[in-house]
Amino acid sequence: MVKGIESRRKHYVEVLARTDEDGAVTPVSITWEDGRTFEIDRVLDRRRAASLKVGGTGTRYLVRIGNATTYLFHENPRWFVEEKVLERSGAVAFGVTPRNSSA
Repeated sequence: MVKGIESRRKHYVEVLARTDEDGAVTPVSITWEDGRTFEIDRVLDRRRAASLKVGGTGTRYLVRIGNATTYLFHENPRWFVEEKVLERSGAVAFGVTPRNSSA
């Protein structure tokens, strides 16, 4: 386990996705519950797979957001990420900085 990360939990998120004429779905951005939006720079991999960390099956996308990569799962019709729960503070982390943040 990564130092500082106690566990992970399934966190459903809003996803903007494109569907092409063949029915292929490509996620474009992820919006967190507090309104932060993370643009997906590139989909690196797409396959049917299970989340071994938090449970659930569907289409697993390996996506690049800035310099970070993370898994995004499409458990039709909902989307989720394996949210990191940090030690001590109980705070959560997504691992990337939003594009529209003012910080």
